[in-house]
Amino acid sequence: MIDQHAIAEAIATAPGWALVALTVPQDRLREAGQREVAEHIMTTLVGRVREDAEQIALPL
Repeated sequence: MIDQHAIAEAIATAPGWALVALTVPQDRLREAGQREVAEHIMTTLVGRVREDAEQIALPL
């Protein structure tokens, strides 16, 4: 279940650079941080949301 606690935990585990980027005055960096944090939250709470065609799959 997605609730405030789950979202807060996901934010807490987001990449540090993205969290810092949320506070910078440059629009480009701030927007990149927003996208990264949003993707991290979605991945953490819902599952992998983006597949990179260039990424080599690791054997399981």
